[in-house]
This record gives sequence, structure tokens and C-alpha cells, in this order.
Amino acid sequence: MATSTPVRHAWRALTGLLVVTALLFGINALGVYVFGKSSWTPELALDLQGGTQIILAAQTTDGADPNPEQLAQAVTIIRQRVDASGVGEADVTTEGGKNIVVQIPGQADDATRERIQASAQLQLRAVLFTGSPATSFVGDDGQGTPYPTPDPSLAATPTASPTNGSDPSWITPKLQAEYLSYDCADTANDPASAPKDQPLITCDDAGSVKYILGPVELDGSSISDATFGLQTTNGQWAVNLKFNDAGTATFGQISQRLYGATAPLNQFAFVLDGKVLSAPSMNGIILDGNPSITGSFTQDSAKVLADQLKYGALPLSFEVVSSDTISATLGSQQLQIGLIAGIIGLILVAIYSLIVYRALGFVIIASLAVMGVLSYVALCILAWRMGFRLSLAGVAGLIVTIGFTADSFIVYFERIRDELRDGKSITGAVEDGWSRARRTIYISKSINILAAIVLYILADATVKGFAFTLGLTTVIDILIFILFTHPVMQLLARTRFFGSGHPLSGMDPNALGAVYRGRAEFRAPAVAAGSQARRTAKSRGEAERRQTIAERKRAEQAAAGRRSATSDSTAKEGDD
Repeated sequence: MATSTPVRHAWRALTGLLVVTALLFGINALGVYVFGKSSWTPELALDLQGGTQIILAAQTTDGADPNPEQLAQAVTIIRQRVDASGVGEADVTTEGGKNIVVQIPGQADDATRERIQASAQLQLRAVLFTGSPATSFVGDDGQGTPYPTPDPSLAATPTASPTNGSDPSWITPKLQAEYLSYDCADTANDPASAPKDQPLITCDDAGSVKYILGPVELDGSSISDATFGLQTTNGQWAVNLKFNDAGTATFGQISQRLYGATAPLNQFAFVLDGKVLSAPSMNGIILDGNPSITGSFTQDSAKVLADQLKYGALPLSFEVVSSDTISATLGSQQLQIGLIAGIIGLILVAIYSLIVYRALGFVIIASLAVMGVLSYVALCILAWRMGFRLSLAGVAGLIVTIGFTADSFIVYFERIRDELRDGKSITGAVEDGWSRARRTIYISKSINILAAIVLYILADATVKGFAFTLGLTTVIDILIFILFTHPVMQLLARTRFFGSGHPLSGMDPNALGAVYRGRAEFRAPAVAAGSQARRTAKSRGEAERRQTIAERKRAEQAAAGRRSATSDSTAKEGDD
């Protein structure tokens, strides 16, 4: 079995980087050309692009202003709905003690508007009766005759007290007559406001099925989590619920009651804001508290519902007062200033690298270029997959990372130079320098990532973009060091220019003071005349400055011993 040489390791690492790059570009290309939801430019936030402002007015039964606690809770829920990750740069605030102002980057679509204002009152009711939405019947004359308005004298009280939520005793003569005349298309009907402890007549979202449902047995407060995904059995989109402990116990009892019952008494309806989302039959006893809502969901509609149920129901109902397009708070000029600052920083790093590290500076420049490409396409993908928006604070995070990345290069290259000063070969110095420098680099980057995570969790929404870009680019920085910078150095060390220690390579042993023979003794130069003498003196001085205190003391003791030996020898010759 062949051992892994540094050259093989370098080519494998560079191939891995090429695969990662191709994968990222392929993912974003799918978003652009297949799904049509991504772009080849990062999305900008409110402060740089502008967007949509929606003002919601709270609706209370008595017309009074809502209490501050309800309004604050509504702000929190709406913010989670429109910007669950915290990097979408949406702004949600209160205004005037009654209104909530929602500012979203870009143009808000209908699904976003609905997600903002929907109360998402989820109720779980047993199905008592179901049928077509027809409001008329065919009479003896063959003509359609509307069902009559229910007679007020019809009995409205069950003859026998219902024992559970799916007891047919709930269906009274009056309720049956109301069901027959109920029109799913009549907007005057408001099933969302029906009493929870009474049966409900309603329809599904499409108005194609009409239901009589039992009282509410569970509501959205029993849900601890909601996700969406494709079912493996039929490939349909579904919303997967997870009940809390109390909800799990209650739903387990309901499933035991409904399982095996005759249709439609074996069905259980998920009702959102008075409309039936789905009324599946109970095909098993569910005791783990993890049911699923299925129906005619698309990916987007399943995500919207999961978000609404996951982040809770609004404590108030809201009405849209206005919806306007707003301009950027900072504008393109500030973005240009930020980009110019980043370019200046890159130029200064490049100039410093070329002056101090000579040809090695091109490795730094190439590494920064690769990092910039990966960061750019990553921001494009994140804008598509998690709604990331690049704000001015995010641009600042990208600029700060340039300095952090330059620090890592300095640690690595200086470690290589230290190995050269110890008299090692250039190829050996690259390998040993990396093995010793990477621990320092990993520790430094870990601290940066930890700081970014803490800042992201604890900071205000306006700072989350900075923390996110800082953490993202730091991770990419580590990836570049492993898959690009070190492999490139392994290959360059075996070229004639760098391997021979050319003066312009940045790894010239003589220029770095590689006259170090032992831990406390320096090798005398073979030639000490003219410019060579000056270079040797400079190299020796450089090496002496890098000695530790213990090494310096041993060198002084060794020098003193040599002077003493020389004096003794001179004295002995004089005696002779």
C-alpha cells in the first residue's frame, strides 16, 4: 500500500477544494435556472436596497388599544415568521400603542403578507358529518331548490348529553338544518369566531367539502414544534407536528377513540382560522405525539403553515392599514463606500504581503481570491435557502475577516521561517511549520467563531448580520488554509525557485538568518567580505534577536568559555 506523500496530499486537497467549489456553484445554478428563486448576486437588506413597509392595526372586540404584553408578543411572533434565522434583516416595531410596522427587504409577495397577518388559530376537532358543499336539492319538478332557512323552533339542544367530541348526539335538528343551508362561498360566515365548546359548521380551503365538527379538543398551544417535508410513502408535502406532554396524552386518547370507528367518525380535522386544512382518517393509535397534516400542500404552502404553527398564534387579530414601498435607509452610496473600504484593505494587505514575504505574498493574494469566490457564492445560496440579506453591518463583517485572515498567514509563514532559521530544508520547514502553526490557527479561529456565535445569539437584530458573516467567512478561511494555502506551499517548496531559497522567494535561508548550528552556538560564515559580510551580520543579528533568554545565557557562557580558553592559551604561550 503506497504511503501518502506531501505532493499526493497536496493534489488531493486541491481536488477536494475544486469539488467543493463546483458543488457550491452547482447548487446555486439549480436555484437560478431550475427553481428560479436564487440569483448570482447576493440579496441586499433594507439599509442598502429598500423594501416593503406593512402597517398592521390590532383589532379588539371593544375597539380599545391592546395591552403592551399582547403587542410585544405579536411583534415577537411576526418577527419570527418573517425572519426566523435573524439574518433576513427584517424590521418589526410597534407604533402608537396599537399598530405594528413591518419592514421587509425587497417586494413582499402574497404568501409573505398572509404569513404576517394570519392569526394561525389551530384547532383540532373530531368530524361528525361531511358531504358536498351544495346548498340546494333537486325537487320533484327536477329543478334545484335551495334548502330553507333553519326554523328557529327546531331543537338546538342535544337530546342526550354527548360523552366525547365525536359523539353524534352533538348533531341537533337545528344544526342539521344549518349545515344544509350553509354556503361555503358566503363571506359573511366567520367560522373562526365560533365557540370552542360547541360544534362547528365549516368547509375546507377550496370550498369543495362541507363539515360538521365537534368541539375543540386540542389547539395550537399544545404544539411544541412543526416542520415540513416530503412523505416517503406517497411523495406528498406534509406538515409534521410535535405535541407537548399534555397534548401527546390527549391526542393519544383521541386516536384510541377514533381508530376503527366507521367513517366519518374515524376522522379528525385540523382547522386553521376556521377552515379545514385536512381531515385524515385515524389509521393507527398515535401515542408518541407526532402526527402529520397532509393535503394538497405545495412546498411553499407547507412551509408557511409550519412556520405559523411553530411560532404560535398571534394573540390579536390584525388588519392591514397600509402597504408601501420604502427606499433604502443608507443607499447605494454607503454600499459603495463599504466596498471601497474593503478593496483598500485588500490592496494594503497585498502590498504588505509582497514587501515582507516577496513571492510568498502571491500565495496570500491567491488564497484571499479563492476565499472571496467561495464567500460570494455562499452568500448567494444562503439568500435563496434561508433568506439571508447583506446589510452594511454584514459588509463590515466581511471586511474585518480580511484582517483575521492576514493574521493566519503571518502565523503560518513566520513559523516556516522559524524552521528555516533552525537549519531545516525548505520542504521540511513547510511541513513542520504547518504542523506547529495550525494549532495556533485553529485556536484563533475557534475564538473568532465562538465570539460570532455569542454575538449572533445575544445581539440585537441589527447586529446579527455582522455576526453571521464574520462566522461564515471564518469557517471558509479555515477551509481555504486546509485545502488551498498549505497544499500550494507543499507544491511550491518543490519547485526550483522556492526550493532553492531564491532571494525573491521569501524563503532565503541566508536572508532569514539560517546560520544557527546549535541551541546556543552560531556557525561562522565562510566568507565575510563586502556585501556578504553585511548579509551575514544581518542574519546573525536576526537569529540572535529570536533567541530565548535561556539560549542567550548559554551563548554568553559559551562565548565566555571560549574567551577564557583563548586567554589561557595566550598566557601559556607567553610563559613559554
